[in-house]
Amino acid sequence: MDAYCLDLEGILLPEIWIAVATRFKVKALRLTTRDVPDYDKLMRYRLRILKGEGIRLRDIQRVIGGLQPLPGAKQFLEKLRLEGPVILLSDTYYEFWQPVMRKLGCPVLFCNRLGTDRSGFISSYHLRQKDGKRKAVRAIQQCGFHVRAVGDSYNDLAMLKEADVGILFNPPASIRKDHPKFPVARNYQELLRLLKG
Repeated sequence: MDAYCLDLEGILLPEIWIAVATRFKVKALRLTTRDVPDYDKLMRYRLRILKGEGIRLRDIQRVIGGLQPLPGAKQFLEKLRLEGPVILLSDTYYEFWQPVMRKLGCPVLFCNRLGTDRSGFISSYHLRQKDGKRKAVRAIQQCGFHVRAVGDSYNDLAMLKEADVGILFNPPASIRKDHPKFPVARNYQELLRLLKG
């Protein structure tokens, strides 16, 4: 039986850091895992900028609260759920996305946690486990599932390689060029066809 592991941002929901960068006019926050392969370096960079710009967790949560799923994402997810279990594997944080998950029908989400200081600034981040996406795929396979995975960023590549089938969804040209073995979907219709294939 197939199980489906999807990244969240860029697949079903907009990239939050781009939304935050736009809202607060901080260009430096536009960098995402589509641009920077080293997640730890990227997050430490983000936390420094947030503190320097005076942007607290509650400010980010307000921005996220106004976001909507990408056009067609909810319908795609509903169709995919008819095929088998769907698990979202993301390097984002529960403190960011809990309110927005209702807009997608409350799918299963494995992600991470944030720490804040007394002033409400994000002071730390805590990974559920190192290399969590790849390890989650392996664990699901050990439960007897054939895993089909979808991602779009550097931090998804280990998950795609571990899966029985890995698919890129609207990846940047650099990732597409460096990883030509993965099929590429440009829209949800193509993605659904590849996932069901």
